[in-house]
Amino acid sequence: MTQDKKLVDMVVEGLQDGKASKIVVVNLTEIENCICQYMVICEGNSNTHVNYVATNLKEYVRKNYGEKPIAMEGFENSEWIVADYSDIMVHIMQREPRAFYDLEHLWEDAEIKEIPEL
Repeated sequence: MTQDKKLVDMVVEGLQDGKASKIVVVNLTEIENCICQYMVICEGNSNTHVNYVATNLKEYVRKNYGEKPIAMEGFENSEWIVADYSDIMVHIMQREPRAFYDLEHLWEDAEIKEIPEL
């Protein structure tokens, strides 16, 4: 298992730990000229929940994998927070922005894996 795949698995665990819903992993490794190798997208129920999921993710991955994001943006309104783990971009979104931007379907030619709810 590659380092990126191990980190993706840890990110998914961190999102599940924060009670994120509708988690998907978009594998972009076979797509040329992508900004990252994987995109992980999930939902939170409110700005408070999105903020909690993002904060929990950062601490969970640091504690359990020793990795910190390069940057995290979106805490101002917590409708959509992005965590940049270099080759892995994590999008934590409220339902409405996620439905509007429909990120996973921008990459329809990529492998998309839906993570079962716990």
